[in-house]
Amino acid sequence: MTSTASSFRTHGMLRLALLVLGALLLQPALARKDDRSQPMRVVHADSFSGFNAPNSVTTLNGHVELSQGTLKITGDLAKIYVDGNQQLSRIVVTGNAHIQQLDDAGNLMSGDARTLDYDNIKGIATLKGQAAVHQQGRGEAHGDTLTYNTQTSEMTGSSGNDGMVHMIFLPKPQPATAHSATIPPAPASSAAAPAAAASSPAPQGQH
Repeated sequence: MTSTASSFRTHGMLRLALLVLGALLLQPALARKDDRSQPMRVVHADSFSGFNAPNSVTTLNGHVELSQGTLKITGDLAKIYVDGNQQLSRIVVTGNAHIQQLDDAGNLMSGDARTLDYDNIKGIATLKGQAAVHQQGRGEAHGDTLTYNTQTSEMTGSSGNDGMVHMIFLPKPQPATAHSATIPPAPASSAAAPAAAASSPAPQGQH
């Protein structure tokens, strides 16, 4: 197979995978609406440097964990960016970057990558480097870059260097009533036995 044919096949499969992913986006699961109203908390870090001031950057190092409601972000190192209005605008996590959040139905979304760039204003997480996103009850996606909207649960993906986006879609669970409907009723032999005994003639006395 020539390199041109191989490249055409790879890009064709990537386009097909992205089209299938687009079908998944037609049925978004809404994220927790109250998470955005919660404060962003630094739960843990081994060390930090910086200060909370306009247009500043604070660096957290070692076993970093941040939370905002059900939203949780962890990694080896995190840089927290504060804008001119003294609002936390961006979080960049490198090394074992992880993000997770519950949606309104209580289903868990989790994402992992080498780097996580979280836009705290728009609520959009961009995962880069062996990125993977799992959505409980819906499926999962893998690629070089995955973008996840924490407000709508929508995802987009891309892959470079002739790679491919890989996805798994879970089927909708079937109701558990079909099997029980096919089970025949138990025979009424135990109820018929007393009736048969009552209808038999009584034994005559011996002469």
